[in-house]
Amino acid sequence: QSVGVPADPAHEVYREALSALSKAQIPFLVGGAFGLESYTGLVRRTKDLDLFVRPGDRMELMQRLSEAGFQTEWRFSHWLGKAHKDNRSIDVIFNSGNGVCTVDDAWFRHALPAEILGLHVEVVPAEEMLWSKAFVMERNRYDGGDIAHLLLARAAVLDWARLLFRFGVHWRVLFSHVVLFGF
Repeated sequence: QSVGVPADPAHEVYREALSALSKAQIPFLVGGAFGLESYTGLVRRTKDLDLFVRPGDRMELMQRLSEAGFQTEWRFSHWLGKAHKDNRSIDVIFNSGNGVCTVDDAWFRHALPAEILGLHVEVVPAEEMLWSKAFVMERNRYDGGDIAHLLLARAAVLDWARLLFRFGVHWRVLFSHVVLFGF
């Protein structure tokens, strides 16, 4: 907690969810703003907590959140669930909206151990974070800024071969972000 910065009341709700899932030993990774902060040091207020989970673990994870007092729903059955409590939101992500970035075992093999909100968790690997964010280019949402921060902080240590493998036939999307970063 920074001096002079009031505590975010959402953090207690997020800690409660992270603790319940850790106690239940359901594998998950933290992404979004909290994950990005682990790599870049960039702190920003966020509207939710993003949790990434293998597709096969998504139902149990949502059940555990429900048992912990969260209201749960499948917002988009092919990639996204939501959990709500005290006007706070948690995204449960197991794929990307376009169906290209399925969470698989490699996400967990390459995860970064981190401390988030005072708890020991694992964070989405930088390569998979970049890969999944690269396709977010909508009228009301563009994650290019996050990608630029990731590249600034991690380009020298990224596993570029794995990143290119992840993009596969969509390599031009990665190329476009690298070109914009260079600009």
